[in-house]
Amino acid sequence: MIGTWQALVIDCDDPDELAGFYERLLGMVRIDNDPDWVSIGEAPDRPAIAFQAVTPYVPPQWPGHVHPQQAHIDVRVKDLDLAETEVLALGATATGEGTKTFRVYLDPQQHPFCLVSW
Repeated sequence: MIGTWQALVIDCDDPDELAGFYERLLGMVRIDNDPDWVSIGEAPDRPAIAFQAVTPYVPPQWPGHVHPQQAHIDVRVKDLDLAETEVLALGATATGEGTKTFRVYLDPQQHPFCLVSW
């Protein structure tokens, strides 16, 4: 092993807004809170999801590769229908794509993420 996982970093326009969305979605807390960099996690000594401001920000497009998604988060849930209602209330957008075990959404800055259930 060369190192340990520190963070998944997501480029965005507004780190505060996007971190708030994922805080509520995943039940995490803020670890760092600067204007151009916000990270959330379970605790300061655990891996984090970080959001960094980039200018100009070009959001990914789903589906497609002109502005590729580059990465996305899968969120395991017990009930897809209930979780969908909750993420839409947080500001997510349903793409209408998915199967019986997963559904694809866009966060408030157009990054795709999936709700998955087994």
